[in-house]
Amino acid sequence: MSTRTLSPQDGPLVVASHNKGKIREIIELLEPFGFNIVSAADKALPEPEETGLTFEENARLKALAAARATGLVALSDDSGIAVDALDGQPGIYSARWGGPGGDFAMAMQKVEDRLRELDATTPEQRRGRFVAVLCLAWPDGETREFRGEVEGEIVWPPRGDVGFGYDPFFLPDGHERTFGEMPSTEKHGWHPGQKDALSHRARAFQLFAREILGTD
Repeated sequence: MSTRTLSPQDGPLVVASHNKGKIREIIELLEPFGFNIVSAADKALPEPEETGLTFEENARLKALAAARATGLVALSDDSGIAVDALDGQPGIYSARWGGPGGDFAMAMQKVEDRLRELDATTPEQRRGRFVAVLCLAWPDGETREFRGEVEGEIVWPPRGDVGFGYDPFFLPDGHERTFGEMPSTEKHGWHPGQKDALSHRARAFQLFAREILGTD
């Protein structure tokens, strides 16, 4: 396994995303480490077509596209929600369920409608998980990937408006508030030196921080 690491002295780091919510959360997680951060949107990079069949493949595709276009190290995220009763859907197609305009209210309603068609009404029948894969790519083509998952329940109606995407109808195990009701620091549940991250993205980032940034 590669032992390559990264530090702020290596130059700007590109967050390979055009999703404002993802960019915001990744910047928040990176903030303690002192990186000069730019996004793919800042660089006006085209969004690559996500043709992969796994979160890992799509994360790698996005990170490599940004790294090669800019000559800088790039960090991407591919994430989504997988509902057990729907055989893991929407999964890697989570964003597409919101249509061309990214209407996640519509996407959540679509999930709920399908659960109702299956008469999935109890908490046990409404299990799912958020999945996030972060990929770090260097311009020479080397990549590293980090996967995080968090288990929970799909609730209806959606609750909260401080998250993004599917956050308002996902209740993580052991909590009484949805991700949509949690401020981002609570949703992350992690900072350098703290053992247990909460969100899928923060869990993936914690692995990234340990292996690439050398933190606990």
